[in-house]
Amino acid sequence: MQNSPNVKVDPKDAKLSMAHLYVAFTALALGGLAGLLQVLVRSGKFELPFGITYYQVLTVHGVLLGLILTTFFIIGFQLAAVSRTTGALGNKARKAGWIGFTLMTIGTAMAAAMVLLNKATVLFTFYAPLQAHPIFYIGLTLVVVGSWISGGALISNYVRWRKQNPGKISPLLTFMAVINTVLWIVATIGVAATVLLQMLPWSLGLVDTIDVLVSRTLFWYFGHPLVYFWLLPAYMCWYVVIPKVLGTKVFSDSLARMSFILFLLFSVPVGFHHQLLEPGIDPAWKFLQVILTFLVVIPSLMTAFSLFGTFEMYGRSKGAKGMFGWIKKLPWGDARFVVPFIGMVAFIPAGAGGMVNASNQLNQVVHNTVWVTGHFHLTLATSVVLTFFGIMYWLVPHLTGRVLTPQMNKLAIIQAVLWSIGMAFMSGAMHAAGLLGAPRRSSYSTYGESQQAIDWIPYQIAQAIGGTILFIGIILVLYIFIKLAFFAPKGDQEFPVGESEENGEKAPMVFENWKLWLGITVVLILFAYTIPFIDMIQNAPPGSKGYKFF
Repeated sequence: MQNSPNVKVDPKDAKLSMAHLYVAFTALALGGLAGLLQVLVRSGKFELPFGITYYQVLTVHGVLLGLILTTFFIIGFQLAAVSRTTGALGNKARKAGWIGFTLMTIGTAMAAAMVLLNKATVLFTFYAPLQAHPIFYIGLTLVVVGSWISGGALISNYVRWRKQNPGKISPLLTFMAVINTVLWIVATIGVAATVLLQMLPWSLGLVDTIDVLVSRTLFWYFGHPLVYFWLLPAYMCWYVVIPKVLGTKVFSDSLARMSFILFLLFSVPVGFHHQLLEPGIDPAWKFLQVILTFLVVIPSLMTAFSLFGTFEMYGRSKGAKGMFGWIKKLPWGDARFVVPFIGMVAFIPAGAGGMVNASNQLNQVVHNTVWVTGHFHLTLATSVVLTFFGIMYWLVPHLTGRVLTPQMNKLAIIQAVLWSIGMAFMSGAMHAAGLLGAPRRSSYSTYGESQQAIDWIPYQIAQAIGGTILFIGIILVLYIFIKLAFFAPKGDQEFPVGESEENGEKAPMVFENWKLWLGITVVLILFAYTIPFIDMIQNAPPGSKGYKFF
């Protein structure tokens, strides 16, 4: 399945991939600093200088880390993965990749400038009636459009491989990258629609009002699959890279493909579970999307089964005895394994918290509290980001022709342990405070000296301690990134790609039937959203009925 003549990413493709990583880790530096300032302000012991506002740094933190770091890293990683497993990008595809990168970078600079100038303090979700400068919305549009062009470059390489290899199942890593790209394109149609057809005309003064419910619904049509766009590259590492690092085989090619297809099917038509307490949406449709949300548990459990099956098989092959003896045999000195493994373990409580958030009943206990922020930091900022760091530790030296030295390997493990400690403090305190009713997106000054605010102080101090430790972790990872990109010794660093058992069952070609899977995806989206959207538009408030788009 994975036997490819390419053992290295093409040098030209490596430059394109590294360009994305440079922007991603610049976003990590700036967004991480904003996060540190944010938790310090929340502690009540620190005031921002130079007239900078709390919500300004909150917006910087959310946009740079939630949107920019992730999108640039994922596209850079996926381009490298496709080049590694299906061959170098064609000249047109590579040119498209650079065009996409350029548009995304220009858009990022435009949006970031407006946020830093305090002209787009609209938070990560940029909900109306919060309004940003038009340049902010134009910048976001360029980021999305640029990502579509880069995605098209990636898909074109997959199509070329299929034409050159008729009747053959595609390399697993490329198949996964294509699934995630398709998911991203389908999902971003929602955010592109609300930005181009609602937010931008409103910001430019072309219309006086917009339909807020429609804008929020379009955002969450995008916002929940965005979580899986972040998560699936981590799954690519867990399914395909980790077995190679262990020196064993991929547990099941078919199971891996099926889980990714299920994520595509069930990730988009579920946005209403983020809007359970919003009026204007029929409860029956909310409940339907809650059911669809819980269906995502199936591919998550499939993944857990596959991963622990891989670990146990590896341990048994090394002579492990007893129920848990295999744990001792895992390569605890290899950062390429340890760092993503910590992310995997963190996903257990993160997934449990996600089930609480998605529940029609339990959501009312934690809705709009800092519990949600704590969950967000377990999923994205721990499971996903630590796995991204684990990928970076071998990807960057592979792309730059250097090696991960023993010193950097040890420092990477230290960084992951620090990250785990910091997140235990910060996310744990957020979950606990959320259960006590501490609100999301608020600073200490919002509540002054009320008894509620006094009760939350210990948890906010714990968040500040955790955030400070996490910032130290960010400094370490940036140091490692720079060393691996520019100063590590020259050499060959493996791009690990796992292989299936030679005599194992072959994955069926139905997985490559895109008409079938895209067709089902479209049907599910239309089923989940058509009637609710008609209701929203027909019953729009008076101020928005005259709006020519919605």
